[in-house]
Amino acid sequence: MKMNFAKKATALAMSVLFAVSMAGCGSSASTAKKVEVTSVEDLADLKIGVQTGTTGDSQASDAVNADSQMQRYNKGADAIQALKNGKIDCVVIDSLPAEKFVAANDDLKIVEGIFDTEEYAMCFKKGNELRDEFNTALAELKEDGTLDEIMSNYIGDEVGQHPYESPADVDRSNGTLTMATNAEFEPWEYKEGTDIVGIDADISQAICDKLGYELKIEDMAFETILASVNSGKADFGAAGMTVTPAREESVDFTDTYANATQVVIVRK
Repeated sequence: MKMNFAKKATALAMSVLFAVSMAGCGSSASTAKKVEVTSVEDLADLKIGVQTGTTGDSQASDAVNADSQMQRYNKGADAIQALKNGKIDCVVIDSLPAEKFVAANDDLKIVEGIFDTEEYAMCFKKGNELRDEFNTALAELKEDGTLDEIMSNYIGDEVGQHPYESPADVDRSNGTLTMATNAEFEPWEYKEGTDIVGIDADISQAICDKLGYELKIEDMAFETILASVNSGKADFGAAGMTVTPAREESVDFTDTYANATQVVIVRK
């Protein structure tokens, strides 16, 4: 009798364990619904992951039926993980970071052609004359090919072949400029060890080299960049930032230095 009781208890325990295991599988990516997106209208009923305060956040918010469908994260990588875990249906994010995420996750794919092209620029507190100096430097970097080389070092077939290097005789007697960014947006800005690198970091360094400044980069949440610029905690913001009418109400933007677009990432 003792032996039979022990066997029954063991069998019961195994049954409970199996049931719990199966219940846990219900929210996994393997059983998550497959999502097909071909237009903005297809986003209306989906649960969408975005990086807080970004253009992806704004455009996805406009597309859904209710804000409760929006899942906002401080990092794009967290949204990607939620997608892989089946917690959300898709992620809306800038095309270049999307390419990096998908290259590292072969169970995900990019859907393009959903949103319009955007313009990226750096932002300044309204009335800051330094904005005009940045525009002059940007024009020179475009003219002499430096801007194209910086871009090609991070995008395309020549990645890593054109690292930007400051001139040996650069004069930094004008002091230090602080750049506000969010280093979660590869290849625009991201971390290598303790260093913040990327397209925006290199362009900002090249501009500071021309204007005679040291460059200091401060990493912060994306949604705090405009406030940091307006409060004087940072001299300018550069973070793959799209020029929008809403943002133009609070800051001045430089001339455009790059074009981009938002894309949708879904599970394969």
